[in-house]
Formats: sequence, structure tokens, C-alpha cells
Amino acid sequence: MKYTKLGNSDLNVSRICMGCMGFGDSARGQHSWTIDEEHTREIIKRGLDLGVNFYDTAIAYQSGTSEQYLDRALRDFAKRDEVVVATKFLPRTPDEIEKDISGQQHIENMLNTSLSNLGMDYVDLYIYHMWDWQTPIEDIMDGLNRIVKAGKARYIGISNCFAWQLAKANAFAEKEGFAKFVSVQGHYNLIFREEEREMVPFCEEENIALTPYSALASGRLSRKPGVDNTKRALEDAYAKFKYDATAEQDNIIIARVAELAEKHGVTMTEISLAWLLTKVTSPVVGATKLHHIEGAAKSVDLELTDEEFAYLEEPYVPHPLAGVMAQNKPSDAGKKHVWSTGDQKIKNV
Repeated sequence: MKYTKLGNSDLNVSRICMGCMGFGDSARGQHSWTIDEEHTREIIKRGLDLGVNFYDTAIAYQSGTSEQYLDRALRDFAKRDEVVVATKFLPRTPDEIEKDISGQQHIENMLNTSLSNLGMDYVDLYIYHMWDWQTPIEDIMDGLNRIVKAGKARYIGISNCFAWQLAKANAFAEKEGFAKFVSVQGHYNLIFREEEREMVPFCEEENIALTPYSALASGRLSRKPGVDNTKRALEDAYAKFKYDATAEQDNIIIARVAELAEKHGVTMTEISLAWLLTKVTSPVVGATKLHHIEGAAKSVDLELTDEEFAYLEEPYVPHPLAGVMAQNKPSDAGKKHVWSTGDQKIKNV
């Protein structure tokens, strides 16, 4: 494994971040394809053995049970100061808004719940999961700064935002002397490269770490279409929402990934991540089987030629916004998502 600094922080992270959305009690969340605690522990232990020290979860994942599974595995297999743990918080609920619970109080409440789930006194990275149009960014940044000053989070990050939103938030934080976002977790992979328009160059200029999710396009970049379909591939409606509309043009790129994998004698996962690793700090790679994290770890050492990079990139055409980012606007942000924190299900406003 190789390691690098996470943007403008002193966190030393592995080039692969293990995404924990696939962990947790499937009976208590929105995903039917998540794995139980026994298999979660096996994958986390294998990740640690391979040198993965960076783990990303969220309070929204399976009613907080992803955080709980991660807690118990890391407690048994690692020392707290040897791992970097990130979790994420949700926007305020309609009920909280009606009760005048401030953005600052909401953030404190969310983090306290996550810390309880994780069995930790602090998280290394606390991530603003999606833009909350009902809460002023001034309140969000103030609330995040308070938890950093309190020692409950070492650094803060953001996910699912536009470059202008990240720039606005950090400009306000700099003006007020608040903690600034050191990382951004956006939707970025070989078949969805819209982040390259503004977010990638902005982050390069500001030394903000890119830790994209959907690094393998929900498995589409790890296998040929229709081959060895997983439970997630068959049942993940949200992934289909993100990718099915552009499948025909994406399959041209996927075929080239398969071709290069055969040429190098490696997996498609390794080819896809080898490309992405030249663009970002540490991609978030989900794993529900041991070979998922093993392939991801191997990709760190794979080098492609300039000609191979060009071959992979050449067929790409502009894509429409998909998933959470398609809803990042005042009129209907988050309306199609229902999340669960364990105590209640939350429909975003």
C-alpha cells in the first residue's frame, strides 16, 4: 500500500479508502444487499492486513449499523491512532426545522450519535453529506468549527456539492477563522467524469483532497456487462438510476477496460482504479467480498502507459448530472431520498 496526505491536513491516508456503505443490517436500512457483521469483520481485517488505514462510513448507512460494525471490527483489529475514520451527517429534517433546531445543534446531535455508534471520542474526518438548502451555510460552517474546536472531529470534508458551493463555504470559513473543508467526496469514475469540468481543477489549485465515491460505478467498471452480476447489481435501484440511461456509451469504455485487463493479466477493477488513482487522492472503494478489497489494493501498484490512458478516455462523452447531484438545487434537493439514522427515518426537504 502507498500513502499520502489528505489535502491541507496532517492525516496520512492509504491511497485506497474502504467504503462502508455495503456493511450493516439490511433489515434496518434502505439497501437489501448489505452484508452481515461476520463478513464485514473479515473484509475490514483483510483491508487492514493489506495496509488500508482509511475507512468511510455514514450515519445514513443502514440505520447507523455500518458505523457500529466498523467500530467493533477496528476495536478488535487495529489501534485507534493507526486508522483514519470518516463519517457523514445528514441535512436537518422537516421536524427539526419546525422545532427551530439550529444547524449548529443539528450537527452536534448528529456527531454525538455517530460517535456513540462508532464507540469513539472523535472522528478524523467529519463530512457534510449533501447540501442542505434549508440551512444557511454560515450555520453549517459555524457548527462544524465548533465540533473541531471541541476535539470531536479533527478535520471536515464535504460530499455531493458543486465547486462554487465548496468555494463559497471555504471562503466564509477563511473570513471567520473557521475550519475549512480539506476534502471533497464526489461522484467520479472512468464512465462519469463531470467533476473534471470545475471541481478537479479547483481542488488542485486549493490542495483539497479528492476522495470520490462510486469509484467503480457500482461494479460496472469491475466486470463485463451481464457477467457475474451481484445481488447489488440486480437490486440497487439507485445505481440503475445513475447509470442505466448512459449504458450504451459507457459500455464502449467498459469494453476497453476489459481489453486492457486481459492484456495486463489483471482484473478490470485494477485497470479502472489505476486510471482513477492518477486523478485523485484516495478513491472510496466499497467491498462486500474479500476479492473486492484485494483487487483495489493491487491497483495502487499498476501503471498504465500514456497511450492506454488515452485509449480509456477517448470514447467519453458528456453525461447529465445523476444521483444526489441531480437534486442539488433549492426546489427539490433530496426529495427522492429516505435515510435512516436508527431512531427515525428522515425524508430530506
